[in-house]
Amino acid sequence: MKLSHVAAAAILALSANLAQADEYREDAGTTPSGAAMAADLILVRPLSAVATVLGVGLFVLNLPLSIVQGEPPSAPAQRWIVEPARYTFSRPLGQME
Repeated sequence: MKLSHVAAAAILALSANLAQADEYREDAGTTPSGAAMAADLILVRPLSAVATVLGVGLFVLNLPLSIVQGEPPSAPAQRWIVEPARYTFSRPLGQME
């Protein structure tokens, strides 16, 4: 009887460790690496900021044409200003998606 208690305790201890290992494995896949964060900070963020400024310039150039055509400029504003600005300023560091 005592051997069965020891075996049951060993099985429970091993299954708890496997559950914890699986939880850590899931967390490791979602956290960006240090290299990804550094590349994002040094290269991607400044280029995204430049793209945002260029988008503002394109929007300003396109605005008179949109007014003459009678179309609201919301689609170009979304595409050229809002999307690059969100990519630059709203996403977590190192997350490229």
